[in-house]
Amino acid sequence: MNDISSKVIQNFPIAFHPSYIQPLPEGHRFPMEKYDLIPGQLLHEGTATQDDFFAPEECIDDIVCLTHTRDYVNALHNLSLTAREQRVIGFPQDVALMQREFRIAQGTIDCILKAEQTGVAMNIAGGTHHAFAGHGEGFCMLNDQAIAANYLLHHRKINQILIIDLDVHQGNGTAKIFENNNAVYTFSMHGAGNYPFRKEKSDRDIGLPVGITDDDYLALLEKNLTEIFEEIKPSHCFYLSGVDVLSTDRFGKLGLSIDGCKQRDMMVLKTLKEKNIPCAVSMGGGYSPDVRTIVEAHCNTFRVAKDIYKL
Repeated sequence: MNDISSKVIQNFPIAFHPSYIQPLPEGHRFPMEKYDLIPGQLLHEGTATQDDFFAPEECIDDIVCLTHTRDYVNALHNLSLTAREQRVIGFPQDVALMQREFRIAQGTIDCILKAEQTGVAMNIAGGTHHAFAGHGEGFCMLNDQAIAANYLLHHRKINQILIIDLDVHQGNGTAKIFENNNAVYTFSMHGAGNYPFRKEKSDRDIGLPVGITDDDYLALLEKNLTEIFEEIKPSHCFYLSGVDVLSTDRFGKLGLSIDGCKQRDMMVLKTLKEKNIPCAVSMGGGYSPDVRTIVEAHCNTFRVAKDIYKL
């Protein structure tokens, strides 16, 4: 772990490294360019300054293997995944892509440590919730939030962690990893008929109907957040703020507007701020045809966090 990075306090901590942006085969449907455009936009408009950004190191294997199997981690390092395993993940095997995943995972660990001081910290990437202990799926190789949660459990005296997953796809890998761990409460609110078509069991799963719009979505989220905090008292939270809930998303099938997505972020972060629960935010998915829509929705998450936490 990068001890220096975790101890330096930025005013508005944002994890980013140039390796977050990696070339993919022409025509690949994953919008890798957003990881270049988001920090550029945040700097351009003044939501963030250069001093807010920090560059995580690669997470070490001993920490990753608190969550993932040693055989799977070795296969990633050795580029020995089978052709089928690569197809299920959706990325080709590549040294730089593998290193990127280990760096993103460390970024989320660093974020939750920095959030203990600032209230919130943001990872430009991450939210790789389809990665299971022994395999990857759906553009996810390592489960950054699960790795960071297990890091906390092994290095802090913590009774309860909350993972709020509002990506349009169920956090199946995260649910499976923590299915027998009462110290991590998993909440996934996702499209009922969307990928993954075989759902795992989170502590709380809310399946959403096709086309749900802002008001109904936000009312449902508010109800569930209220019930969760009546049930548990977490000391730390990880928030997956996927923007594939937008009506413009190619794969999402929901009906949220840009403003509705922003209000979603506002509701989650205001609740956590009021309860004094440090939160690390990972960006998650977004597949609108116009990358500018994806970038705007993601940047709203940063704008909301900066405003709520007065950073």
